[in-house]
Amino acid sequence: MKKIPISAIILTYNEEKNIEKCLKSIYEWVDEIFIVDSFSNDRTVEIAKKYTDKIYKHEFITHSIQWNWAIKNLPIKNEWILGLDADQEVSEELKIELYNVFRNLPLENFDGFYVRRKQIFMGKWIKYGGYQSKYLLKIFKKDKVFIDEKELVDHHFYIKGKTKKLKGYIVENNLKENDISFWLKKHIKYAEYMAKEELNKKISFLSPSLFGSPDRKVIFLKNIYCKLPLFIRPFIYFLYRYFIRFGFIDGVEGLIFHFLQGFWFRFIVDVKIWEIKKYGNTRD
Repeated sequence: MKKIPISAIILTYNEEKNIEKCLKSIYEWVDEIFIVDSFSNDRTVEIAKKYTDKIYKHEFITHSIQWNWAIKNLPIKNEWILGLDADQEVSEELKIELYNVFRNLPLENFDGFYVRRKQIFMGKWIKYGGYQSKYLLKIFKKDKVFIDEKELVDHHFYIKGKTKKLKGYIVENNLKENDISFWLKKHIKYAEYMAKEELNKKISFLSPSLFGSPDRKVIFLKNIYCKLPLFIRPFIYFLYRYFIRFGFIDGVEGLIFHFLQGFWFRFIVDVKIWEIKKYGNTRD
């Protein structure tokens, strides 16, 4: 199988449950694969060595800082990068579409490609609640991408140039999150980061626009959300997702996901914001 001139980069830390399915989905057709590992103490690196010898270790601070380090310091030979998390897999549909894109499109006219995200939670495909229309910028030119290190939780690859939406999708299925205790602990930590990020009042790299690229739309909607009153906005968002965007159709797994991710997590963020405002950044 002919390789596509794409360099895949995957960040890892204790991902022995996820990394093999990620690597299996790309190793036959991407030109090179880089692993940036944050000193895993499980079998992550051992498994990764079956698919690539380009394994680097770097201390993890935040996802955004780690991605910036990777793009600036790895010996990447291709112009195009596929940026993956260890719990993500490239679907067969997206692989075929990328072959057609790199064969037929004038790539010099584009700086990045958005792909759809297929979210799996506890073995269930979350199709509603707004998740059926989620797009992620995952394929981009390394000299055109910007990553904002002020983003402490969700990293984004930002492009100011011309982008295109692809029809194929990436499957996001973190098998570690089948243990709900793991999910809860992770999101309590993320809530603190997100609270600090919101209070930082950062200026966006992209201008917000309801009718712009997927990232511009997200920034626009986040700006509205941040102006809503603390402790009330999580209720509004959950009701919007679960009823107006038909999240209830996702069944029991959907109820758990939309409630925890759409309400509980965001309520904890508000608690953290309130706590920081009242007591300062740290509390004994």
